[in-house]
Amino acid sequence: MTQNDPIYWSHLFNENWSLIVAAGEQGLCYVGSQGADVQELENWANRRFPSRPLIRDDARLQPYADELEAYLLGKLTSFSVPFETTGTPFQQAVWKALCDIPYGQTASYSDIALRIGKPSSVRAVGTAIGANPVLITIPCHRVIGKNGGLTGYRGGLEMKTRLLEIEGRASGGFEVVD
Repeated sequence: MTQNDPIYWSHLFNENWSLIVAAGEQGLCYVGSQGADVQELENWANRRFPSRPLIRDDARLQPYADELEAYLLGKLTSFSVPFETTGTPFQQAVWKALCDIPYGQTASYSDIALRIGKPSSVRAVGTAIGANPVLITIPCHRVIGKNGGLTGYRGGLEMKTRLLEIEGRASGGFEVVD
């Protein structure tokens, strides 16, 4: 990836879902919040990659959209599409640990801190999770508070709840924690 490589994007509509999806030459680099428009992608790209042009290309994004759609319909439990994510080594370690949380299960922020060998870095883990650019596919929605309550999520707690419900987690088992 070079600083001028385009970021291709598409708008995925599926039943009650509306997501902006983007990929670079190497793979998926962004999945937006439920119901957000392309402005959310533009804001993210301008902060992270100001010289990379955004180009709508529905055909190029179809493999990514197909996997996301299958997941949203409860027909897919893991993703095989490649990623093109950039972040600090700490963020990359956190995002890898998120990918190790099995479908239908959850972990706490302190669990993730322990998994990456940084047990005292719970707040930093939360910050790295919040910087996850590819919602759903890097499953930050599977991270909950230590007390079992739902905590912040870039896509909003309603989106997080819906994703956990897709994975068979009853929403009644969670308490929303501000």
